[in-house]
Amino acid sequence: KRICDTWVILDQRACSGICRGDRGMASSEGVGGGAAGGKVVNWDGTGEVPVKEGAEFLPVVSPVDGEVIASVLRSTTADVDEAVARAQAAFPEWSGRTVKSRAAIMFRFHQLLEDHAEELARLVTRESGKNHAESLASVAKANETVEWACSMPQLCQGKILQVSRGVTCQDLREPLGVVASVVPFNFPVMVPMWTCPIALTAGNCVILKPSEKVPTTMARVAELLAQAGVPPGVFQMVQGTREAVERLCDHPQVQALTFVGSSPVAEAVATRCRSHHKKCIALGGAKNHLVVLPDCDPAAAAHDIVSSFAGAAGQRCMAASVLILVGDCQDVLDLVVNKARELVRGTGRGQVGAVIDKGAQDRILRFINEAETRDGAQVLVDGRSWAKEAPGTWVGPTVLFHKSKDDAACKEEIFGPVLSVMRVNTHAEALAIENENPFGNAACIYTSVGAHAEYFQRRFRAAMIGVNIGIPVPREPFSFGGMYGTLSKYGDMDITGEGCLEFFTNRRKITSKWHAPPGLSAAAEPATNGHSQRQEVDQANFNGQM
Repeated sequence: KRICDTWVILDQRACSGICRGDRGMASSEGVGGGAAGGKVVNWDGTGEVPVKEGAEFLPVVSPVDGEVIASVLRSTTADVDEAVARAQAAFPEWSGRTVKSRAAIMFRFHQLLEDHAEELARLVTRESGKNHAESLASVAKANETVEWACSMPQLCQGKILQVSRGVTCQDLREPLGVVASVVPFNFPVMVPMWTCPIALTAGNCVILKPSEKVPTTMARVAELLAQAGVPPGVFQMVQGTREAVERLCDHPQVQALTFVGSSPVAEAVATRCRSHHKKCIALGGAKNHLVVLPDCDPAAAAHDIVSSFAGAAGQRCMAASVLILVGDCQDVLDLVVNKARELVRGTGRGQVGAVIDKGAQDRILRFINEAETRDGAQVLVDGRSWAKEAPGTWVGPTVLFHKSKDDAACKEEIFGPVLSVMRVNTHAEALAIENENPFGNAACIYTSVGAHAEYFQRRFRAAMIGVNIGIPVPREPFSFGGMYGTLSKYGDMDITGEGCLEFFTNRRKITSKWHAPPGLSAAAEPATNGHSQRQEVDQANFNGQM
């Protein structure tokens, strides 16, 4: 999700839609089973949107074996406008329901995701290259956010308080209207579920754009949302590339937009939305640092480090990228190297999956080659041979030992199973390297001493901190998001949990004063059980004061 630096790359990953065969609804057999010819088209909440004459389609290729498994429509500005119009028409009825009514639909959807977890995991593996265990875990994590949305009737109530004599203030949460989410390839179901269930339960109508690289999983999920009872026009999927994204940013009836992707495109999306005074959260890239101290548990640290950098083929914004060894931590490095060498290629549990496409594979290999030949880095584990050993797009776990912290592989986002290692002498040196990083997503400290953990966790320049946890993803009810002022985050709020609820709602503030009915004293006091009560004067009450 973090590889692009131009809108051209956004074109390659921002499409969405529903996969269709010759007739009827999408299915895991027709789409995920590898049959070529299924078409990914737009979804209006009840079924496929008719494709206009002359519409353009792009191939959907499985990174596992290089087979074309579907084709995806490139939507136009007119297609987006039609989807927004349908959402606008559906909004009054949907927003007029109670939050309890909408949450009841999410309860049914939660059960459907659980019932179809295996089916969805197969689709995720087929189109994204993850191993099956990772795919199942991504479905389960997606359902955690749905579960949180189910609890919104207990979480989204407004507040009410008598703030002065006879004056009451209250606030109410109200949905924004039509909102949009643009999501990346690396988690086909999890990242869409970061936003959609919360936005829907809050009363918004949602237009989703899954990546055109991985449209088939959300094709099936869209059907499950409809089966759960989401009305037509309330949840839709449009696809497209730059044209569709820009229209969602520019459309005056789209009230808010979320984006997850590379930093340059996140910045471009946020800037474009802000030019229209539109609410936006755009999460960008990452370069996550892990710091190892000599007092850590070597075996536990090594296991966690390898899982962090090699899991999901390194294609996640929370993956380890730079390992900083403070002092003598050779035992940890030896264990990391040995464990990384033992990993094998494949989609089974514990195996390392494919990278998303040839462009990603070439980019990762270039970073490794340049680190070795230009920068003089030592290749401790070499995964380059995987690129030649099987069809599909594969790169094996690679560990590089660097002479300089300024090597490109130590500073730029690679988004693959590559770990850059360097050694320093002091805590301050390690912290300085992490703090120089322009990204601000995640960081981790490995130690068995609480004071050392406290020192680093309060000084890392990152929003999500791990202590002996190399993938420190906040779980619900906590929100996910990078640090403001870095390349990892643009716009407002966080993207899950309470931050997401705040993002997808407006707070209406109401201040009320009611005059006493005739015959009753406005100054009547409550019973005081015979005790005298001091008359308080509200000096801050502006009512009638000049």
